[in-house]
Amino acid sequence: ILLGVGAAAVLIAWLTGRVWAMRQYRPMRLRARASVAACMVLGAIALFNGFEGAFKDKSANAYNNELASNGPYSFFQAYRLNELSFQRFYRTLPQGELRQLVQHEVDEGARPSSVSITKTALTAAADVRPAQVAAPGPEKRLNVVLIMVESLSAEYLGVFGNKKNLTPKLDKLAEESLLLTNLYAIGTRTVRGLEALSAGLPPLPGQSVVRRPNNGNLFTLGSVLRERGYSTKFIYGGFGYFDNMNAYFAANGYEIIDRSSMPREKIGFANVWGVADEFLLNRTLEELDAGHAAGKPVFAHVMTTSNHRPYTFPAGRIDLPSKSGRNGAVKYTDYAIGTFIEQARSKPWFDNTIFIIMADHCASSAGKEKLSIPKYHIPALVYAPKHVKPGRLDKLASQIDFPPTVLSMLQMSYPSLFLGHDLTRSDHEEERAFISNYQEIGYLRIGEDGAKRLVVLSPKKKVNVYRVGADGESLTKEEGHEDLVREALIYYQGADYMLSSGVYRAQGGPRNALSAVTR
Repeated sequence: ILLGVGAAAVLIAWLTGRVWAMRQYRPMRLRARASVAACMVLGAIALFNGFEGAFKDKSANAYNNELASNGPYSFFQAYRLNELSFQRFYRTLPQGELRQLVQHEVDEGARPSSVSITKTALTAAADVRPAQVAAPGPEKRLNVVLIMVESLSAEYLGVFGNKKNLTPKLDKLAEESLLLTNLYAIGTRTVRGLEALSAGLPPLPGQSVVRRPNNGNLFTLGSVLRERGYSTKFIYGGFGYFDNMNAYFAANGYEIIDRSSMPREKIGFANVWGVADEFLLNRTLEELDAGHAAGKPVFAHVMTTSNHRPYTFPAGRIDLPSKSGRNGAVKYTDYAIGTFIEQARSKPWFDNTIFIIMADHCASSAGKEKLSIPKYHIPALVYAPKHVKPGRLDKLASQIDFPPTVLSMLQMSYPSLFLGHDLTRSDHEEERAFISNYQEIGYLRIGEDGAKRLVVLSPKKKVNVYRVGADGESLTKEEGHEDLVREALIYYQGADYMLSSGVYRAQGGPRNALSAVTR
């Protein structure tokens, strides 16, 4: 459309010049024309960056505000911001009440199992403040290797009922690990998984925090570990400029290692998406070796790419050929991870390392419903023979629960803003998860009656509550359940508030929630 409009504008300008015989006017010299053009371009850039779309919002009437806006400016601003305004488009709670409730949720997530915080403990704080997590024992300075596997739906693993033997290595590893059987991805794209596992936030409407402006210096799993002397790394098989990944992780203090920083001689195979998983994981081994030699614990957030179209990988690794579709790619990724674990077992740092293997999202999101619950079901394994007891964790859980859970496994005391739950705590009565697409955001909850319900928040301030059928997918609309809707709003509106207000920051800045906390 834009190319067509541009071509039409050029043609009209040319015809107008011909008809009006512009040659009768004295032409400007090239240098003068270039100067005028440069001033116009710089002026446009200054106007674009110096004004905000909110300046037009002087009325409570949305139609009036839209009529007052500049269409082209609004179009490009929407592209740049990558977000839908929660306050404008979604049902909300009063701001003062919201801060109180979010503070309670942060406190609840941080408290020891033996301490109870009731509603009477709520105070009308001016802003959300961090809650101090107190570990029950001495801190464990263990390496943490978090491998996020591209598009690994739970349905591909044998431990979840797949009969095609696509994941023999992971199935065997699951027997020696803590296996999460009821875990759900927050979204349908890689940046959503990266957001959840780093910042620990529920998915907000529009794009992931990874792609939004002003997303640096956030309170993240990496920021907590870095304060404890960890070397924090984002290791990616592709080029990290894609989806703003490098910019996001660099702005949050991670060292970036992507395809561009890997020597060609160490890349045995790559496709358009990135380096084959085995070579990516070889580089991860090198980083852990270096950390061990330097006496510094490593947190490596690793993102794979091989389980992605065009599904190509090195020949001779598995019994399925390259380009054999998703099944072949899944089995190759399983081979690469299995080989990585086998190599790690021979390393001197192995006994002091926690390995977490989890999908970023499922292979597809299309189902019977707009938010099809089974299409968000992903696997997760926590493997650390010396530190994590093997078993199954069947409680309903979300990706955002992993940052506090990892820190709990390390027995770290720290000031927390996380909205996720420590999954190692047995006393949490809430079983809930978060799922989303671009506009609909869902809150999945198991109630006291044992029924599973899904709250769906949509634009135009729509709210629907559904009872989930026995098949785990079909939804039946129900009325009422205002308490459940309120819970959903606490999480979603609370996350929006903490981000937009500047509360959700790791350090520095006038709105730093952690500045008053003594480490």
